[in-house]
Amino acid sequence: MSDYILEMRNISKSFAGVKALKNVTIRCRPGQVYGLVGENGAGKSTLMKILAGAYKADAGEIIYKGEQREGASAGEVIDSGISIIYQELALVSQMSVAENIFLGREPRYALGVLNLYELHSRAAALLKRLGIRLDTRLPVSELTVAQRQLVEIAKALSQNADLIVMDEPSAILAGSELDQLFGIIESLVEQGVTIIYISHRLDEVFRIADEVTVLKDGELVDTRPIDQLDRPTLVELMVGRPLAEIFPQTDHEQGELVLIAENISTDTILEDASLELYKGEILGIAGMVGSGRTELARALFGADPLTSGEITLVTDKGANWSNPAQAIESGLVLVPEDRKSHGLFTSLSVRINVTLPILSRITRLGVLQSQAEDEIVEAAKERLSIVMASADQEAQYLSGGNQQKLVLAKWLETNPTVVILDEPTRGVDVGAKFEIYKLMRQLNDRGIAIVMISSELPEVIGMSDRILVMNDGRIVGEVAQAEATEAGIIELATMAGSKAKLS
Repeated sequence: MSDYILEMRNISKSFAGVKALKNVTIRCRPGQVYGLVGENGAGKSTLMKILAGAYKADAGEIIYKGEQREGASAGEVIDSGISIIYQELALVSQMSVAENIFLGREPRYALGVLNLYELHSRAAALLKRLGIRLDTRLPVSELTVAQRQLVEIAKALSQNADLIVMDEPSAILAGSELDQLFGIIESLVEQGVTIIYISHRLDEVFRIADEVTVLKDGELVDTRPIDQLDRPTLVELMVGRPLAEIFPQTDHEQGELVLIAENISTDTILEDASLELYKGEILGIAGMVGSGRTELARALFGADPLTSGEITLVTDKGANWSNPAQAIESGLVLVPEDRKSHGLFTSLSVRINVTLPILSRITRLGVLQSQAEDEIVEAAKERLSIVMASADQEAQYLSGGNQQKLVLAKWLETNPTVVILDEPTRGVDVGAKFEIYKLMRQLNDRGIAIVMISSELPEVIGMSDRILVMNDGRIVGEVAQAEATEAGIIELATMAGSKAKLS
């Protein structure tokens, strides 16, 4: 009898002649957590889609619970005890928690009538098993993103899963929600469930994984027990070269004041927030999920109307705005948290996405100047190191890191004075993160001021010149970069009461 619940041996897969996977082998023992890491395009998703039955491997074999499995459909894979929770959650928002958990497998009476009592009883028992307190009758549309993630896990357990793949499960979580996820993973492991955990957040991998498998360019680099790895070694395995994972710094003094927000509030959670921003600095915004960070960004950008307070861009004439169009014209832009939904037209080309904000600049008498457009796109590609097949490639087919660079390229063409970055490296691999950090410092050197919102505290501390901490819609503290610690920021982000300042 094999020691492994899953073996994927010498898996290969090509698309249109391009090798996505080349002889990849992974093995998983029951009741352990396996970290699966690699840069975007390394082959992680392709490998898991082959496991899920969405793709068929060109070569190799899959052994699950000691039996060879070939050509299994997605339904057969689920029935065998394998469940995959994708980053894009697959829930029906109009249906209840219980209905989503047992969708397509609802308990029924003999005549096919839905047994609502049994449905909710089973759902409640599953949630209790996971330590989740949630009303099974609530529609999913009323849940937070974190709660929806937990419903997906309960759904996987309802399918009697012995092996659960979690694809970037923490990308939308922070603080206590993340701790709850890890607690549930530990509980599942104690029950004998095997977890394959895909994440760009290496701190999490070190926290929960028993072994780590690294893929690069579709090939297996190495599999090692977690206690035989440290962070620099894992980063080097992922990117194929030594990469000092330090945050790039520049020698610059605080410039003149460029933006003032005074006691601004909106109809959202944001209340009575004030800040000052200086030329060439990065102002970090920290806080737990739901603390009001994104609401602050939207207010500064004019996307959420102010109910009180005032925002002023400090120029010779001064500038105020009440909507995003006026903000952009004044010199303030926002790179949003959800780049796919709010930052790009993903079904349109790289060319169109880059030049949309400046069409008036490259048209004459209503005619687009194609040569000027080509020059702008090529310059953006070189300046930001955007990897793309051509300027006509649709944005949806770029990697996460290159999509983020594309959003930046679009707004940099407007020659902004202030750039707001909401989660600038979410879902971006280690190598691309480092490139984005360098680009941010280059913008500082050009005198551009940056407001950076991030759930990753090492990123906030490593990149910010000053840090504002939010809690319950308010700015509750300011932390000097030299004095910043993760513990200190978390304490401010979770405390109730008056404002504080660490400096």
